[in-house]
Amino acid sequence: MNEIRERALSKGQVAVLTAAALPMVAAGGLGAWGTYTNITSVFHRSATALGVVAAGEGATLVLAMTLVGLTMLGQSSPAAVRVGLWTLPAAASLTGAVIAPSVTDAVVFAFTPMAMSASAEALGLLARRIVVYRTGVDAEAQRRNAEVMQKLAYHRARAANHPDEDARNKSELKSWKLAEKVGTGDALLGARLVGVQHERMTAGADAALAGMFDLPVTAVTPAVTAASEPLAVEAAGEEGVTPSVTGVTGEGTQVMPEFEPVPAGPVTPVTPPVETPVTLEEIAAVAGVPTPVSGEPLTDDQLVVVLRHLRYTDDPPLSYRQAGAAFREAGFVGGEQRVRRAWGSLMSHEESGT
Repeated sequence: MNEIRERALSKGQVAVLTAAALPMVAAGGLGAWGTYTNITSVFHRSATALGVVAAGEGATLVLAMTLVGLTMLGQSSPAAVRVGLWTLPAAASLTGAVIAPSVTDAVVFAFTPMAMSASAEALGLLARRIVVYRTGVDAEAQRRNAEVMQKLAYHRARAANHPDEDARNKSELKSWKLAEKVGTGDALLGARLVGVQHERMTAGADAALAGMFDLPVTAVTPAVTAASEPLAVEAAGEEGVTPSVTGVTGEGTQVMPEFEPVPAGPVTPVTPPVETPVTLEEIAAVAGVPTPVSGEPLTDDQLVVVLRHLRYTDDPPLSYRQAGAAFREAGFVGGEQRVRRAWGSLMSHEESGT
């Protein structure tokens, strides 16, 4: 799989992202100003109102800048930062609801601080998407997947080896629930899976077309012409046959040579030598690798040896799809990607003649 190269933002993208970020910052600022006004109307003291704003929206702003900074550096944010983005404004909302002089004011006072939470979360998400677009690395998704995989590995081991049957059953159920979360929210993983499926569809279409257009080759016997007659006469003379060539008639009509057989001794039929197929052990010995054994993990060189052996077990040589099916039927072990790479290496060696 090709790695995603780092991409730069265009001027238009920078302008649009800046235009989208400014309202987020403005909304957070207005929420802080609203909280300050609400507290001042109740206590009539600016210092008290500033303290409430600093404890709520101010601390939320600090956490928001921390979230954005870590995201721009390609790092995941600690759980305390993410939780604080909502608990601090929630505390400010509770404070406003408690000190409000009426029920109507309590609703307004409680709702105002939430503007800072929404702004902080939106800025963090925007920064994360920018990093994913430029580098192809989603640190937050990797953090979530790492946590899920760690828990999944633990529960799979517990379900297999724990002495308590109830604990094994609970871990078995838990592992299936965790399996649902693997890759959730990872857009990059989805794009790569689509790319893998595209490669498989391309390989399948290529194999289907190759099978459709792989026509048998028919041997063609060249016609004997006047220019080739001397060669035929000479060859016939060497085999003990006396040629009688009538030549060309007066009308210019070509007459084919007539061959008269000369009696000779008994003809002994010539039997072509029988070619002994090369065994897998012989190919492995030439390649300098241990003989591959079905059911055991194979190295990359052993995969190439197995595929070379399977490809030439028939005439004409097997295609990738046929060799892959024979590979599985023979019980050899190897992932699809490794088998495909080994096949590509085999084909490149054949094309280069090595």
